[in-house]
Amino acid sequence: MHSVEILGVRVDDVTMAETVAYVGQCLGEPAAPCRQIATVNPEFVMTARRQPDFASVLAASDLNLPDGANGVRAARLLGRPLRERVAGSDLIWRLAERGAECGWRVFMLGAGEGVAAQAAAKLCARYPALRIVGVWSGSPAASEQDSLVARVNASEAQLLWVAYGAPAQDLWIARNRARLKVQVAMGVGGSFDFVAGRLPRAPAWMQQAGLEWLFRLGLQPWRIRRQLVLAKFAGLIFLEWAKQKSRR
Repeated sequence: MHSVEILGVRVDDVTMAETVAYVGQCLGEPAAPCRQIATVNPEFVMTARRQPDFASVLAASDLNLPDGANGVRAARLLGRPLRERVAGSDLIWRLAERGAECGWRVFMLGAGEGVAAQAAAKLCARYPALRIVGVWSGSPAASEQDSLVARVNASEAQLLWVAYGAPAQDLWIARNRARLKVQVAMGVGGSFDFVAGRLPRAPAWMQQAGLEWLFRLGLQPWRIRRQLVLAKFAGLIFLEWAKQKSRR
């Protein structure tokens, strides 16, 4: 698999179709260890620069998706183009569609109270054959790890979606993947809220223009501190681009 580095973080050059196929391949290998999928965007990259434990998780992840539109643009500017953005909020629908076709067993963990159940109902309404074998909110707290792992394993799920937000969800998966009996565990951030209709997605043109962050900021002004990270990310990308240009 071809990969690129963005400010020291590996991002795998996969398409949406290849990602769905990869998950299907993993779910066809029940004896294999749990694979971890991360949805890497600029916030992930900047958090990894501040938190070595998160950087280690991303380095060891089996698949780091090119989730953010601005991350894809940054890779192109640095001469390391990625073929396609694979947004986790879109991927969850594609996986649900394929899961309904193939009989995959899915567990939805995290988000606010009742959100996962509401999202599951929306997914099953569109794909009636989809097998959601468990929904639970819980938390990524260490005190809940054993009970959550036991709950997921008891469901006999194959695919686990974890919605605790980054980096908590990805750290939780990394800490517990050796004990989980699922074939694939994937952090999905706020995807349950989008699927459930609790939060609207940005218009397509804003997603394509890399302005989804601005749309979410309008809905959730408290995210302003998180979004300032994007300005720092852009500045670091520009500095790396300038260094590359000066060496030519």
